[in-house]
Amino acid sequence: MVNPPASPTQHATADAARTARMLSDARHTTLSGQRARTAPRPVIEESWERALRGGTHPDHDLRTGLLSREEVERRRGASPLRHVLPVLREGLVSVADAAHHIVLIADDEGRALWREGSAAVLRRADEVGIEVGTDWREDVVGPNGVGTPAVVRRPVQVFAAEHLSRALAAFTCAGAPITDPRDGRLIGVVDVSGPLETLHPATLAWVDSVAKLAEARLRELHMTSLERLRAVAAPVLPRLDGQALVVDRDGWTAAVTGMPYVKRIALPKSPSAGRRWLPSLGLCSLEPLAGGWLVRVADEPGPRAATRIVLDLALPRRWSVTVSGCAGSWTHELSPRHAELLYLLALHRTGRSAAGLAEDMFGDPGRTVTVRAEMSRVRRYLGGFLEHRPYRFCEDAEVEVLLPDDPRKLLPYSTAPAVVRGRRPVPAP
Repeated sequence: MVNPPASPTQHATADAARTARMLSDARHTTLSGQRARTAPRPVIEESWERALRGGTHPDHDLRTGLLSREEVERRRGASPLRHVLPVLREGLVSVADAAHHIVLIADDEGRALWREGSAAVLRRADEVGIEVGTDWREDVVGPNGVGTPAVVRRPVQVFAAEHLSRALAAFTCAGAPITDPRDGRLIGVVDVSGPLETLHPATLAWVDSVAKLAEARLRELHMTSLERLRAVAAPVLPRLDGQALVVDRDGWTAAVTGMPYVKRIALPKSPSAGRRWLPSLGLCSLEPLAGGWLVRVADEPGPRAATRIVLDLALPRRWSVTVSGCAGSWTHELSPRHAELLYLLALHRTGRSAAGLAEDMFGDPGRTVTVRAEMSRVRRYLGGFLEHRPYRFCEDAEVEVLLPDDPRKLLPYSTAPAVVRGRRPVPAP
């Protein structure tokens, strides 16, 4: 008989040694293919299944693929998390130090970019490879306080031997994702780790609350930036005829004239002054402003928007679509759901109905409301290149899909039936 999932928080606060033995037993029996006497918690069981399916090894060396100091510095300078380091440090580091914990702050790819906290725990972390530059992706390390919250997009605590990695069996981690408040995109994870015996029942809630404070600070910075840009635009837009808008460097709109308000436009990956073809707007003139761009919609029709569409699914969680044509090119990063949808449309160039996409994604042709809502969001940045009734890429566009070398790594966290079928290797002739 299998006991219900263990509650490590409850047990560990009373008897850390007994909890460690209980979790170690569950881990050993699971790895040996047997059924554990005490079932792992669902979030941990699902994480183990994902990691083992992807080939993660319990003896993986955490120092494998460690980033160089130069690459760490480059990523720090490019990460939005640099704007909220004071919030994270104020909310976490001093308390973590006193509670014999350390703080890890990782980017959206699961790479630890900052590490601070208790000197004693830092020394223990050095011994096993918990360092700046470590790769904490779940499909590399298994369940952990960085990689697992990045996958499930919610706070997660991983206790001792719930880690698949043997090197982490002495640590307990509590991590929470940090998302961009503008579009919900994952930008990093904050984690607090320490020995099991230092566990406190409120640790997970504490880490999550600080992550939310960081998101609130990012939202405040965004609104302040748009307000400054509106002040720059105020004397400019009234003097213009026709349609124009002022956007920040990421395409978020500060002000418009002569046209309906749009929340965001897709800019080229490296925008420059001059005439450019932009999705949903057509041919436009871009002029630099302090903190953003003045975008003026051209009166005359321009060339056809796209000649080539590249859907890049080669790297996990780094999916994108790039549209190229005679007027330049632009790239848009994709959420997991939008990556699934565009993959399915690339498979079915003649088109797919809402019911067909629902069947492909959920195994249920009745879930058309969800499909239509997601396709409406996709059309905000790909509207000129998608047809509907049925949904499909426009006929005169060349569509290329870049896939992982290993078919099993195609959209690895997707449960869509059509994606699962796509992971099966093609049999040799």
